[in-house]
Amino acid sequence: MQPEEQGERTSGLVKVTFPLEAQAGHGSDTETLWAEKLAESQFRLRNTPFYAYGVSAEDVVFAHEHAGRLVFAGVARQGGHSTYRIIKSKEVDSARFQERWAPLQNHGCSYEEGFGRLLAVDVPPAADIHAVYALLERGEQDQVWSFEEGHCGHSLRA
Repeated sequence: MQPEEQGERTSGLVKVTFPLEAQAGHGSDTETLWAEKLAESQFRLRNTPFYAYGVSAEDVVFAHEHAGRLVFAGVARQGGHSTYRIIKSKEVDSARFQERWAPLQNHGCSYEEGFGRLLAVDVPPAADIHAVYALLERGEQDQVWSFEEGHCGHSLRA
């Protein structure tokens, strides 16, 4: 669920605009994410990106006002979350999707629904990123979804 749908959770939040590189399928050259102002030009992201690469929920970013909008200018510090994007298969019903999603949810993962079959998946810092990735791969092998990595904020073991 996106913050704008959660009423009081958007209180005090601002939108930070992320310019997007030319990518097929999203139809926009920007994405906006909800953020909490921490200090002058520093903001903590409060939702999961659908299209922006290299950032995740809870990252602290720099943003500067440009033409009446706050525009992303860089990452101040990572929040330890990772972001994946799932596109659900057309043929998969809700029960089959839930069957494959449940183990990810057990690892603390959550998602926001985008347009069509797109989901933005947040993987919290405490999750075992290798186990989560294996579950994402299994869902893809079983043709429940396809997925891509938007950002890995977890420390990776050798």
